[in-house]
Amino acid sequence: MEKFTVLTGVAAPLPMINVDTDMIIPKQFLKTIKRTGLGKHLFDEMRYTPDGQEIPDFVLNKPAYRKSSILVSGDNFGCGSSREHAPWALADFGIRCIIAPSFADIFYNNCFKNGILPIKLPKEQVDLLLDDASRGSNAVITVDLEKQTITGPDGGSISFELDPFRKHCLLNGLDDIGLTLQQSAHIDGYEGKQRTGQPWMWG
Repeated sequence: MEKFTVLTGVAAPLPMINVDTDMIIPKQFLKTIKRTGLGKHLFDEMRYTPDGQEIPDFVLNKPAYRKSSILVSGDNFGCGSSREHAPWALADFGIRCIIAPSFADIFYNNCFKNGILPIKLPKEQVDLLLDDASRGSNAVITVDLEKQTITGPDGGSISFELDPFRKHCLLNGLDDIGLTLQQSAHIDGYEGKQRTGQPWMWG
């Protein structure tokens, strides 16, 4: 998993509450088990007409936000079904950080497993960042995970809280598999003893 240290990028404003996972990646795109290729379908029903034409007014279709790496949105982001394809689609598009007043629990947990930093802030601070994000290509925000700060286009800084273990995993690029592999010496030692003491288990 890619490490998350400092991210500087254009922030896209999506001032909506209850953005659910079916809005993030509609059900017809859940047939794949690959984490790549889903970015083009991110917010598909809001980005495209039924015949596949872009909807110009949708934020990620606007020239200034086509390469956004930060998304600022409203309460209860990621509600709905538990599909892990939702963070896959966001990450494949290039979104590495989502800022909102609250998140659905399963989606929130899935973000950390896919290298995305979800940041919870009071609504008043999110509103300030939504205002910053409305500046188009000038809506450049810096998220420093080590310092746990968000710096806006005007230089103003906001601090955020994060569980230390989740912070450690993102800073070091550790998903569940990566965490397990940190114990590979112990795993190998245990398997070695098993092979010697119970060889019939190993064929």
